[in-house]
Amino acid sequence: MDKLLIEGGVPLSGEVAVSGAKNAALPILCASLLAGEPLALSNVPHLNDIATMLRLLGQMGVAVTMDGADGIVLDSGGLNNPVAPYDMVKTMRASILVLGPLLARCGEAKVSLPGGCAIGARPVDQHIKGLQAMGAEISVENGYVHAKATRLKGARIVTDMVTVTGTENLMMAAVLADGETVIENAAREPEVVDLANCLVAMGAQISGAGTDTIRIRGVERLHGGAHAVMPDRIETGTYLCAAAATGGNIRLVRTSAAYLDSVVDKLLDAGCDVTVERDAITLKAPPRLKAVSLRTAPYPAFPTDMQAQFMAINCVAEGAAVVRETIFENRFMHAVELIRLGADIKIDGNTALVTGVEQLNGATVMATDLRASASLVIAGLAAQGETLIERIYHLDRGYERIEEKLARLGARVRRVR
Repeated sequence: MDKLLIEGGVPLSGEVAVSGAKNAALPILCASLLAGEPLALSNVPHLNDIATMLRLLGQMGVAVTMDGADGIVLDSGGLNNPVAPYDMVKTMRASILVLGPLLARCGEAKVSLPGGCAIGARPVDQHIKGLQAMGAEISVENGYVHAKATRLKGARIVTDMVTVTGTENLMMAAVLADGETVIENAAREPEVVDLANCLVAMGAQISGAGTDTIRIRGVERLHGGAHAVMPDRIETGTYLCAAAATGGNIRLVRTSAAYLDSVVDKLLDAGCDVTVERDAITLKAPPRLKAVSLRTAPYPAFPTDMQAQFMAINCVAEGAAVVRETIFENRFMHAVELIRLGADIKIDGNTALVTGVEQLNGATVMATDLRASASLVIAGLAAQGETLIERIYHLDRGYERIEEKLARLGARVRRVR
């Protein structure tokens, strides 16, 4: 199993390009199931989760063709097996996103309940409730969701909680339904908007994406199309935090601050100098950061996927910060590993008190989930001495060639096989 060896204490500097967004690419790959014609995608990141999704689509009968460095063409004209088996989806929660498209296109679907990061309960009941409101017959047996519908019907759906994958699944199901579907309390994340833009390019009729009420007028069929996946805002934020923690000065290209207001605001509060261009962001860190408190909440508030990275920079900041996690109940597992590096962190339920220390020191630590892995990388880059991060397969699920990009910014980092 691969590990990452970091010799810390080097300020990051230079320029690196941000990859396409994993959390946008995964639902957009599933959208290819809705049409019998090719969907050409660009800016698709090379990640383990993407490879898993492509294998899943391939066993359903979707023809997958690589097109250049970051392009993929998906043709589901031969779709013949609307099943997502457990052995293919056990490591990736996003696999549930095939449920809506398969049901809408094929009239049936058999999808294993998914796995993914161990960061708390992420139930699929909102997906099931919404599809049932659209007329689907659904049962859960032996760990599989069995769904059937001759043709889904438009409905008014009010989700009990804001759910990104739930919003995306229901939106994809509704584009081929009979009549209008209204999703209330919808997720507003930019990745939801990116999926809607792709579906519209395929002939869907969608309005309100990016607000809490999305309206979808069902059509008889979708056609092929082309779409460029948005840049990854979480990868962008992660590299900005790495530069901040190491006292660095970096420029990120092929990205945008348009979806990062809450993150940029916190970096400014920490004392960083941030310059925003149309498709680039530059960050220059102060001699020492100031501690910044934060509370996670659904977009456009501070993202839960950036909580661990900011905990890492607070570990070396001046002062104390309170970090409150309101989305997932088990998302402080990285705190124990940061303490191994010398961090001063006290946990009380969903709240962490982080008091900055003058210096972290390298140690062997273990990654527990995707974003926890990123926090350990940031802490390792800021620490003195060597940090060895074990179980970095989590990193490979969400960060494309992270050791290469960090090395380009001057980090002393290498993969140990």
